[in-house]
Amino acid sequence: MTEFLAGAETVLLVLAPIVGWLVIATALAQSAIYLVQLVVAFWTLRRAPPVEAGPALWAAYADVAPPISLLVPAYNEEATVVENVRSLLGLQYPRFEIVVINDGSKDATMARLIEAFGLVPVTRAYEDAIPHQSIRGLYGTPRQPNLVVVDKDNGGKADALNAGIVISRNPLFCAVDADSLLEADSLLGVVQPFVEDPVRTVVSGGSIRIANGCEVRSGRVARVGLPRQILPLFQTVEYLRAFLMARIALSRMRALTIVSGAFGLFRRNVAVAVGGYSLGTVGEDLEIIVKIHRHLQDAKRDYRVVFVPEPVCWTEAPSDLGTLGRQRSRWQRGALETFFKHRDMLFRPRYGAVGTIGFGQMLLVDVVGPPVEVLGYALIPLFTALGLLSVDYLIAFTALTFVYGVFVSVGSLVLEEIRLRRYPRLRDIAVLTLAAVAENFGYRQLNNWWRVVGWWRWLRKAEGWGRMARTGFRKG
Repeated sequence: MTEFLAGAETVLLVLAPIVGWLVIATALAQSAIYLVQLVVAFWTLRRAPPVEAGPALWAAYADVAPPISLLVPAYNEEATVVENVRSLLGLQYPRFEIVVINDGSKDATMARLIEAFGLVPVTRAYEDAIPHQSIRGLYGTPRQPNLVVVDKDNGGKADALNAGIVISRNPLFCAVDADSLLEADSLLGVVQPFVEDPVRTVVSGGSIRIANGCEVRSGRVARVGLPRQILPLFQTVEYLRAFLMARIALSRMRALTIVSGAFGLFRRNVAVAVGGYSLGTVGEDLEIIVKIHRHLQDAKRDYRVVFVPEPVCWTEAPSDLGTLGRQRSRWQRGALETFFKHRDMLFRPRYGAVGTIGFGQMLLVDVVGPPVEVLGYALIPLFTALGLLSVDYLIAFTALTFVYGVFVSVGSLVLEEIRLRRYPRLRDIAVLTLAAVAENFGYRQLNNWWRVVGWWRWLRKAEGWGRMARTGFRKG
């Protein structure tokens, strides 16, 4: 027994500094990435602030904006689908069609659409260029000539989007979640890169903001407000950090690997060329962007995948731990699926900034980061208490985990305030600043735990999205 304890002590003495340095090195590398992104995002917004919404946006782009097909996959959305379609019909854009894809709903989604819009069976020529489940029928109405509803067998979100791409007729398509709200002129904002650089631009994406706490009238956010619950408030800070810092910077560095599935604009022929959305994955929005990068880099084409910060899509954030945990676990599974499916792109010079910066960040932040951070939370305090690591290790780990996290989050709020100002009240900025500090004490650690759960579920090849509870938008 004595020999066993002596051997265990020896192992711990060797293991403790290795774990300590691994955790500190990972934290330092992540901190360096976030600092670079913050600087690049600030510089980018300073050089090219977004075009202001309203008449100026319409005057600049309406006459030259290409037609867009809005793809709206819907599964068991009977409670909200009619209101959402009416909201989309009211978008301020010169030429667009709405393609609603009823993905084999088991409720009255299809019946509600037929009744509300007076839909009747129609015919439309199309070519099955990408895989999808069987289409049962197409429906339209003379009252709304730019609305078509696809009724198909159930196949999941990616499958529904593929069917929508097949049915759509315009050169650009925009994937929109059925439970999200687009601002009236958001299409004019997200189409800017296609107008300014029509040859090279293949994908653009806008910002996603948290609608919890906002006042919604007739499918529009009439007044911006902050969530009253703590979890959606923390997510508001997260979304600001992700969109105003990370995606602006990665877009500028030509290393953007994801455009939100709730609000992304694609060149249709490029999406068809890569086979559309991949079926059987939970991260289809990430994976199609990586496929597009791969296809165009292999073809040695000069192209752009762009993030535009000002056009906004509003979405409801989970307000309970169970729903949020399932969402983050699913996101982690999607990131791992995509990374390992395309792992040969990592650090390959032929894939340019996407292979080095984009995949390098995925490796550090999505693959290595969560398990190493959780390991640090558990072992570094333990090793310090046992005297196997000095207090200096604990101080360094704590400083990097908490102080730098606060700095990055507050820096994102500074970008919001000086450039976009979506939260005009000083009180809102103060509340968000407090949330940016508080999220580092428990919430961030919980997020990393959920991501480790996602790691485990990916290793076990778990399937399914899990139930995502919705409470509905606050009505005005």
